[in-house]
Amino acid sequence: MVFPERFSNLPAYAWPRLRALLDPVEPGGEPVNLTIGQPRHAFPDFVASTISEHAALFGDYPVNDGFPGLLESISAWLQRRFGVAIPPEQVMALNGTREGLYNAAMALCPEEKNGTPIVLIPNPFYQVYAIGAISVGAVPRFLNATAETGFLPNLSSLDADTLNRTTAYYLCSPANPQGAVASADYWREALALAELYDFKIFSDECYSEVYRDEKPLSGLQAAAMFGADPERVVVFHSLSKRSNLPGLRSGFVAGGPESMRRIRQLRAYAGAPLPMPIQHASAKVWADEAHVEASRQRYVTKYDIANSVFEGIEGCGAPEAGFFLWLPVDDGEAAARRLWGETGVRVLPGAYLAREADGVNPGHGFIRVAMVADEEELQRGLIAVRDCIYA
Repeated sequence: MVFPERFSNLPAYAWPRLRALLDPVEPGGEPVNLTIGQPRHAFPDFVASTISEHAALFGDYPVNDGFPGLLESISAWLQRRFGVAIPPEQVMALNGTREGLYNAAMALCPEEKNGTPIVLIPNPFYQVYAIGAISVGAVPRFLNATAETGFLPNLSSLDADTLNRTTAYYLCSPANPQGAVASADYWREALALAELYDFKIFSDECYSEVYRDEKPLSGLQAAAMFGADPERVVVFHSLSKRSNLPGLRSGFVAGGPESMRRIRQLRAYAGAPLPMPIQHASAKVWADEAHVEASRQRYVTKYDIANSVFEGIEGCGAPEAGFFLWLPVDDGEAAARRLWGETGVRVLPGAYLAREADGVNPGHGFIRVAMVADEEELQRGLIAVRDCIYA
């Protein structure tokens, strides 16, 4: 079997690159791993007991799109959280949002649009966005999200030819890794362009419940606010970040009736449905907010720790949302190697999360620091970063 040509020049994934960079170097102190964004806060106690209670259902084939109780729980959460009425039939359970983000391109992006289609991707970005675009024969157009653009892509800079060929825009808000949140004005512009040039917005909202002050907007809210066609926006959510359950691999996709019909049709042939015990546990988790609020308050404390440690250092303040710090440095690889070799603190070079576009890699001058460790360990790690890099 010949590996398809379009996949032949993919860059190495971030984690092998990080191991190659740091593993040959001895840590300069007790290791503190601030690289991977794996939540460590407590998830609800009832998850394990609910799975156990329904364990016999591991012997049954799962309901492909999600059983009614799960879809109704998600629909109710969307109403409570965002004030939008999305019926259960316009929701589908996902085996992790990465599956949904990939399959949305497969189900909804045409093979041609005024020539070879284009998929707009924020840069830095979640790697599945690019793979989804490449898989449907589209050209990924990486849009640098820098401090000058508010760490979100500047859509007004796009020319008409690009927009006429655009089939989808992957918008991540709150952004990973920068924590920027798309405002109502940003959504107004994005939706107006989507309407004018006939493309869809794939809204990755997995960090929507980790925020400091104001609740981030959903694409579903924005579409309702501005009277956009319901088919313009497809949203993706997960229990990984909201509920500290990355191992559950449970999320959902929601959108307009036609978009969801096509996504469900693809899932019928090529999906990986959630086992029924996990579906039952997920239904209960979406219905519970107490654990979400408790986790969010811990992140607020961590934002305060970061602001205290980096007080007076330009560009190092806590973000609006998410649980990463996107810290400016001269060279991300050099800074990560130095931190590991001198202090034992492990961080991720920002360039590993981005591609070169318009002659620059917008992640080159940054390191990403995950604020998932407990408060004491995080503070110790951040002080080491400050003293090593910014002293």
